[in-house]
Amino acid sequence: MQLSILWDIDHTLIDNAGVSKEIYSAAFTALAGFAPIDPARTEGRTDRLIMRELFVRHDLTEPEWGRIQDALVNAGQERFAALRTRGTALPGACDALKSVAESKGWVSSVLTGNIAANAEVKLAAFGLDSLLDLSVGAYGADGVQRPDLVAVARERIRRAYGAEQDVPVVLVGDTPRDVEAALSTDSHVIAVASGIHSQKELAAAGATVVLPNLSDTAGLMRHFESVAGR
Repeated sequence: MQLSILWDIDHTLIDNAGVSKEIYSAAFTALAGFAPIDPARTEGRTDRLIMRELFVRHDLTEPEWGRIQDALVNAGQERFAALRTRGTALPGACDALKSVAESKGWVSSVLTGNIAANAEVKLAAFGLDSLLDLSVGAYGADGVQRPDLVAVARERIRRAYGAEQDVPVVLVGDTPRDVEAALSTDSHVIAVASGIHSQKELAAAGATVVLPNLSDTAGLMRHFESVAGR
């Protein structure tokens, strides 16, 4: 194995067109018995943190995680059709994933704040799920803070592929939290300004490679190859 690539999902690979916040609102409503007064705060947070903050803002005791996760799963499944209709795969995402999947010795998965079930829903809505090994990804149920997820993915990859500890890891994401997760875990990062954060903001967060989006497949592959030492 030469390289592990971990992709963020929302605003990196897909535009969910507001469906994500509807999922959090529906899950909260199912548990609390009333709708939240404000939308969930997302932007690179994990589902554990997003839901915790919703309950804190409403002065409610946070339910047991299993109940929260079940509510999120149900809300995500119910909005699969809405996601397909309103959302879209972002420019270059499919081509980028295909090119990486065809590269021998590379593992391609996800590092996302979404729980695993909803990550699969979002990717499957646009036919991207088959281009990734989702069994070795790290998800919003695996930790509260995003940097915690990197070790989870590394261990899953090691067990599945027999990868050495020093195999380089690249995180691809659109928020300063993605950059922080990479820098705090000795990972590489490719930041993409396809979300709400500008290239300038992502560079200020510490990313040395910042792209406007994933449209330049050849250029993106050159960055990966450089990290892999090809």
